[in-house]
Amino acid sequence: MFTAIQAPEYSKYNTVLDEMFRLRKKTFYAQLKWNVSVQGDYERDRYDELNPVYLIWCNQDATVLYASTRLMPTTGPTLLYDTFRDTFPDAANLSAPGIWEGTRLCVHNENLARDHPDVSPLRAIGLLSVALAECAYAHGIDTIVTNYEPYLKRIYASAGLAVEEIGRADGYGRYPVCCGVFEVSETVIAQMRAKLGLTGPVFGRHDQTSDQRAA
Repeated sequence: MFTAIQAPEYSKYNTVLDEMFRLRKKTFYAQLKWNVSVQGDYERDRYDELNPVYLIWCNQDATVLYASTRLMPTTGPTLLYDTFRDTFPDAANLSAPGIWEGTRLCVHNENLARDHPDVSPLRAIGLLSVALAECAYAHGIDTIVTNYEPYLKRIYASAGLAVEEIGRADGYGRYPVCCGVFEVSETVIAQMRAKLGLTGPVFGRHDQTSDQRAA
């Protein structure tokens, strides 16, 4: 299932959130070599203490993680302004109630291959992106801003998501980090579903199997 976990529900989803922080260390610290905050087996930072929303793809018992990302309002502290400020021009105002930041997107390749062998990691990112757009639209968010390495833009495009790159900068890891924004609307969501061959929404559904055909 794809579900959004808010602060009052953290304890309910403790198992899958624990796995998420472990995956984040493996992805961003060990693999991408980003300069991130590591605490033992976890990658956590100060924004995780600000009650963000975690969008999770997990099994129905919420004990096995397949993919995740973190959502935060741009009206408060964000990685975008505090860490990745060099990735977008000074004239760009990306702080507004309708703009949210999406960060720390990662896929648990081992769990995915074991439980969903017909879903590639690239398709998993696409499915999570659709769920993100659906979740945002349901909560009145009209724009998502995110930082990503250049190769991810091709993956977003393969999911029908037109991310507009507004800047990029070096010095954060092995590759440049880009800043991109994308619109959240019924039209965008319909385009993404069509591109991925989905027959309906994925966010909030408990049975995803009929819509997870391989890319």
